Amino acid sequence: MDIYSGHINKLIEQLSRLPGVGAKSAQRLAFHIINMPEEEVAGLASAMTEAKAHIKYCRECFTLTDDEICPICANPKRDHSTIMVVEHTRDMAAYEKTGKYEGVYHVLHGAISPMLGIGPADIRLKELMKRLEGDVNEVIIATNSSLEGETTAMYISRLIKPTGIKVTRIASGVPVGGDLEYIDEVTLLRALDGRTEL
Repeated sequence: MDIYSGHINKLIEQLSRLPGVGAKSAQRLAFHIINMPEEEVAGLASAMTEAKAHIKYCRECFTLTDDEICPICANPKRDHSTIMVVEHTRDMAAYEKTGKYEGVYHVLHGAISPMLGIGPADIRLKELMKRLEGDVNEVIIATNSSLEGETTAMYISRLIKPTGIKVTRIASGVPVGGDLEYIDEVTLLRALDGRTEL
């Protein structure tokens, strides 16, 4: 038996399709939207449809942007000879929050995963190799430390090394505030291998 009317159920159903939004969160969001002033609801709906209509991939790094070239690639102060390869736009945003990276990015939009049927042709590797024909000194591989991320990093490294361009991998290991006794062996080994002199 349905508790709510058709429109409420439809709204809850649509919201529950969003990643990370379960049934209870979808219900809470639905009632919040219903109780919002009409102009705010119209603004929210408009922002979603406009984003879908106008956001595209940057023709250089393939992050999401409103323009042909994103603000990072368009910035002449950035070091265009250093490219950091990330899996998703949100990974790029995480590095940008540090305020320490001066180079540019390349967004793959995924990682190689044979189990999921995602191969090298399904992510933006051809476009990365095309970029390397320019004046590039270093490629920093910043894929996740998952099996898929490591597979992708190894594949990219093997592709790039014959070109003579320096290929590096971000260090990974013990998180700040982490207790060693709770950290898995692979993470501890990566932390040990990536140690630096004090």
